Amino acid sequence: MDGNTGSPPRPRRADARRNHDRLLATARTAFAEHGTDTSLEDVARRAGVGIGTLYRHFPTRHALLSAVFQSEVEILLARSRELLDAEQPCTALIEWLRAIITHAGLYRGLARALMSASGDASSALARCSEPMREAGDALLVRAREAGSVRADVTIADLMQLTNAIALAAEQSPDDLELADRLLALTYRGLKGQPRPTGRA
Repeated sequence: MDGNTGSPPRPRRADARRNHDRLLATARTAFAEHGTDTSLEDVARRAGVGIGTLYRHFPTRHALLSAVFQSEVEILLARSRELLDAEQPCTALIEWLRAIITHAGLYRGLARALMSASGDASSALARCSEPMREAGDALLVRAREAGSVRADVTIADLMQLTNAIALAAEQSPDDLELADRLLALTYRGLKGQPRPTGRA
């Protein structure tokens, strides 16, 4: 029997894994330094691979963004679980929204990408947004049950609003208190009276 028959593909898998990890690390650095619109060709070049290799691992920019942001998502999901036991549910919800804004600010353009992908279930970024939405909804439901949030507030609206605040803060880097001011307005809106649906 030929000892070379059925040679294991492990070296190829190991190379592919190294390329994947190198591309991810390079993209994380490039996105943090230059924003999420960074040329993917440049990411591939800096990682020492061809653009075809990048697309084999990450078929779209959103797929690469999703992989880069995944570690941040895990941190935010863990924080949401911690906040479920907070004494003031509405404050806990706002604190979690502030954490999202902080993490989105690590990568210029991420908030805009998350907003554009919010209504597209086929987007690779949906793998990030869906668990985040579920985590936020758990906090929102708790705040609503405590009577500290209006009944007509939805997590979909809150996530879009949070991304909009992150984008506004990104566009005004010299106004370091902008996000906090907008979150304060959000906090007051959450506790306010629902808008009338008909005429008086």
